[in-house]
Order: sequence, then C-alpha cells, then structure tokens
Amino acid sequence: MASTSGKNNWACFLMMLSGIVLGGFIGYLTKDISFLSWLNYGQSFGLDQPVVLNLGIMVLTFGLTIKISVASIIGVVIAIILYKKL
Repeated sequence: MASTSGKNNWACFLMMLSGIVLGGFIGYLTKDISFLSWLNYGQSFGLDQPVVLNLGIMVLTFGLTIKISVASIIGVVIAIILYKKL
C-alpha cells in the first residue's frame, strides 16, 4: 500500500545512504585525532575474497564488504531526524 503521508520513500533511502557515506567519511577523517578516534570504531563484514564466475568469454567478479562505524550510525540517525523534519 502506498504511503499517504506525502513523503517519498526514495528520499528517505537517499538521505539514509548519504548519512552512511558522510558519517563514514567523518569517521575516516577523525581516526588520527585522539579524542575523536572512537568515531571510526566499527565492524566490517562481507566477502573476504570475491567470487569469480568464469564463463569462457566473460569473467564476472562479485564482492561486497560493508563497514559500519559509530560515525555511520550517527549519520543515519541525523539523516532520519532531518527527514522527519522535512
């Protein structure tokens, strides 16, 4: 069923994605600053080695690794708050 609130679900998804990216970027920038290094603390999960499918004339390589950090989580929370304010 479609949402009747008038807000677009794609806009929410894009704001959350931008919160993840900006939060991860901020966490990466603050990793060398002693009192902000906790922002880069997180966990990576996914495929360690990519899956290779050799079809003879074409080779496909699949791989996915996701790193979730404290700054990424904070970025998602801020994005959701901003989305609700719009």
